[in-house]
Amino acid sequence: QVQAVESGGGLVQPGGSLRLSCAASGSISRLNYMGWYRQAPGKEREFVASINSDSNTPYAYADSVKARFTISRDNAKNTVYLQMTNLKPEDTAVYYCRIIYLARIFWGQGTPVTVSS
Repeated sequence: QVQAVESGGGLVQPGGSLRLSCAASGSISRLNYMGWYRQAPGKEREFVASINSDSNTPYAYADSVKARFTISRDNAKNTVYLQMTNLKPEDTAVYYCRIIYLARIFWGQGTPVTVSS
């Protein structure tokens, strides 16, 4: 069983920055896919960014966050990060970590991000 725990959410003003973390724990040998999704109030969950070491294009971003968000990982810690800059009110959402391990999908509990003045 794999567990994913997010942290780093909070309230930030427009134009500000936040860094989210997602730490995976459990009997893990190697995580190939780690990603971030978000769900705004009244909307469906949507893709934000991912790292997939099995892909020819390991880094992927939603168009809405390109050039503002950066995904990275620390393999030794089984942790993925999402550095968010120039945040906008429309980035307000609960951010979820998504991990794929041995063909199974695991989700974290989510961390809320509110962008407001």
